[in-house]
This record gives sequence, structure tokens and C-alpha cells, in this order.
Amino acid sequence: MKYDDDINLCKKFDLHGRRALVTGSARGIGRAIALGLAEYGAQVIVHGAAPSGPLESALEAVRKRSPSSFSVTGNLSDAGAPERIAEQIKHHCPLPDILVLNASIQYRTKWFEIPHEEALKQMQVNFNASLALMQICFPLMKEQKWGRILTIGSVQEFRPHPDMAIYAASKAAQENLVRNVARQVAVYGITVNNIAPGVFATDRNEEALSNPEYAKRVTDCIPTHTYAEPSDAAGAALLLCSDAGRYITGANLAVDGGLRLPG
Repeated sequence: MKYDDDINLCKKFDLHGRRALVTGSARGIGRAIALGLAEYGAQVIVHGAAPSGPLESALEAVRKRSPSSFSVTGNLSDAGAPERIAEQIKHHCPLPDILVLNASIQYRTKWFEIPHEEALKQMQVNFNASLALMQICFPLMKEQKWGRILTIGSVQEFRPHPDMAIYAASKAAQENLVRNVARQVAVYGITVNNIAPGVFATDRNEEALSNPEYAKRVTDCIPTHTYAEPSDAAGAALLLCSDAGRYITGANLAVDGGLRLPG
């Protein structure tokens, strides 16, 4: 058996020369992942639904690490947004060879009261747009025999919230897509993986977690008894988006403090 004792882990994590699109990266987990990829050398394309202060702030922070980074906008609830985002990117550089599909929306509604429009919008942003961007970026990845696709799912794939039935279903569908596509594109040097975050201290959860009684019920369910910070997802993303994770594909990596585990 041949052993490679000359292991340079720093080199395996190096992303210089790579281009990464991180959807929904104006704040929260997406912003943290964008910063992490930029820190390791990637040119990062920061994305938001529309121009905003948070998007400008995220881009400014990313550019301190990767000066050639830039931003694009597009509301993914619009079926035509993925193509328009791709056209914006092409004005600056080739399409990305790292695609992080983080953008999503969720509503808290009893399953028997969910309106049709609300269900469709969540599926469009959380699943359909992911598929569209994967299809758009795949040809270049295939041509260069290297690519990374990373979807950001949710612990709700394992433990669906009773008032977020469509959100949970959309994340489960996205993870299923990851496993399906991963097998088909591995031969081209492309990996496709999913990260399933648990309870993160982000803007999205701020209102709910500001209720002390609700917050205690949540942390009591988490084996670590703590929330995650957005940066807790960045390390996992770096692994799966770099050569350090070249032999990992079709994986679903839970970053949830053990929340998914049976009690």
C-alpha cells in the first residue's frame, strides 16, 4: 500500500483561483460562509434579493479578505432570477466553480392553514432556484473537471417543525436532490453535499429566541445546550468546498449540536 506522508493541509484548503457564489449571503449563515471562503482566497460573489445596507456591509467585509469579490442581486422567488444572476456574474468573470445554495425563506403556519401561494413561494426559493443554479453552473464545472456544490439545509430534515411543514419538506427535497446529483456528477470531479444547520443565533431566529421560555425549551432539546453562531457553519463549508473535501460527496453534514439525535 502506498502512503502519502507529504500532507499539506493548508494547501488543500486553499481556494485561490476559485470563484464562489453564496446565495443569501447578506447576513447570517450565508455571510459567515462567504467570509470564510474569502479568507481562504476565493473570489466571492455575494448575493442578496435586492440592493441593501446588509448586502453592502457583507461585501465590504468580504472584500477585506478577497478584494476582487463583488455582489449580485436577484429575488429567487422569481423563476427568472437564476438566469439574471448568472448574466450579472458574466459581466465580471466566468461562472462560479463553487456554488453555495444558502438562500431560503420560511413561514410559520399551521399545515392545514398554509395558502397555496405561500407553499409555492417556499418551494421556488428553497428548491426550484437551487436546481436552476446547479443546472446553470454545471457545464463549466464539468468542462474544467472540478466543482463544488453545497446546499444549506436544516435540522428540520430530521425534526420537522409542526408550523413549518413546507419549509421542512423543501429542505428534505433539496437534500434528496443532493444525493441524486452527487452520484451522477462525481466522475467529473464535482462534489455535491448538504449542510444541515440546527438552531443558529441569526436574524431569522432573533424574535423567537428573545422569548426566554421558548428559548429554554429549545436549548433543553439540544445536547450541547447552546445555540450555534453563524461562523460555526463556515468551517464545514470550507471543508466541503475545497480540495480537503474532494472525497466527500452526497453527504449530509449536520451542524446542530446534536439536535437531530434521538432523545
